[in-house]
Amino acid sequence: MTTIQPTIPFYTRCMTGLMILLILAACGFKLRGQISSLPFETLYIAAPPGHTIGSDLRRAVDATTTTKIVDSIDKAEAVLQVLNANNERRILSLSGGGRVREFELIFRITTRLIDNKGNEIVPENTITLLRILPFLDAQILAKEAEEQMLYQDMQADAVQQIIWRLSTVQKSNFKPETASIQ
Repeated sequence: MTTIQPTIPFYTRCMTGLMILLILAACGFKLRGQISSLPFETLYIAAPPGHTIGSDLRRAVDATTTTKIVDSIDKAEAVLQVLNANNERRILSLSGGGRVREFELIFRITTRLIDNKGNEIVPENTITLLRILPFLDAQILAKEAEEQMLYQDMQADAVQQIIWRLSTVQKSNFKPETASIQ
């Protein structure tokens, strides 16, 4: 005895897919990294020398927004100041013999947003990211490479969070200086 399975017509499947897309668009869903604009046209990024966070931020803003990165504070409507960005490592657990079994890796970055006149738009904001690194003495070189990869991953996550936070700045809070005609 054979059973007949009902088939869903093609147009019903298309309409269902279209409805799902409309619902996702209506709720404001966007893919990660899909920020179209920030509330300012130009941005200067002031980052600590010798740290890659500044170049990562410049690259991400250029790639994901319509805001232009400028090389001078005078040409910028807003200045993103990276006040500090550092990596920390803490012992999380020890073996019975007193050897390290796990480290907790911490990436902490503090930023603030000001206009080109020095007026604060967004106060100091700290992002702290944590990862756990299991550790074996026999794999020291591999664990050092893994630690660097985890720090790079945390920095990439922090860059995305900074851009998302910048995109939430209300235009009413940000009033670029304009020349007055007298």
